[in-house]
Amino acid sequence: MYISNIMTLHSIIRIPSYNLYGEMGDLPDVVHCEAIATRSVLHDWHIKPHRHSRLHQFFLVESGGGQYHIDGQNGTLDPPQILNIPARSVHGFTFIAGTQGWVVTVPLEILDQNIQSSLRQQINTPHISRPDSTLIGLFDEIAREHAERRFARAHILQSLTALVAGRVIRMIAEQGEGEDSKSGSPLVRRFENLLEQHFCDHWTIGDYANALAVSTTHLTRVTKQDTGLPASKVIEGRLIQEARRDLAYTSLTISEIAYRIGYSDPAYFTRVFTRVTGVTPTAFRTGLEGPRSRA
Repeated sequence: MYISNIMTLHSIIRIPSYNLYGEMGDLPDVVHCEAIATRSVLHDWHIKPHRHSRLHQFFLVESGGGQYHIDGQNGTLDPPQILNIPARSVHGFTFIAGTQGWVVTVPLEILDQNIQSSLRQQINTPHISRPDSTLIGLFDEIAREHAERRFARAHILQSLTALVAGRVIRMIAEQGEGEDSKSGSPLVRRFENLLEQHFCDHWTIGDYANALAVSTTHLTRVTKQDTGLPASKVIEGRLIQEARRDLAYTSLTISEIAYRIGYSDPAYFTRVFTRVTGVTPTAFRTGLEGPRSRA
């Protein structure tokens, strides 16, 4: 079932953005996995509509159920069901008390490593359908691996998550669904395309606005309407995303990463990274590795 994005821009502005629901700190792991009940029971099984700017989520609802709200559409959860929730999709739930299942949360920089550009149309589509036994088994494996701190943990978690993403992409494609090419602001899409080309050049908002032939005020307003973040935060976030990717996937030093993404002063880069994520680059990398894993 395709869930179309019909939320108005006016209402999206008021939707809170979290890393994990109810938390504003940075995601503390390469992949996060928790039982649906873990967070839901703290909120009386009611998760208010919210979104995640840099996180993609996969829900597996195995028993119980309830009601969902995803990008302006409401419906009933009828387990077993798998839910694909792309970053920036507004979602909320009222679960039946005792609902069982898993939530797997993946930072975009981790997901991007495993998704070919030709498949992004599907993975960026909010989607609900019935999982097969293989997909259910993958969630169980992720839950077990996440709970332990064994050697190669990060590598295995990323690989299992890539398999979940692949299975979800296949389901979406086989049901003939894909992201609506008309959704979102065309200006923001153009801005994001330019950002991919120039984020390491540290273009200012004015540089992007001039290239897009709009005012900085208009670019900031439209970007915030579409993403929930002002243009300045989107620019900064793309730099931090690249830094997180290098910290997770390369052996570059902190200074080398800073220089690679355009910072002339590694100490200033460290201050920016710490302000945005809540942890230093060194602590972020250590957290990915875990106390006994060096994956």
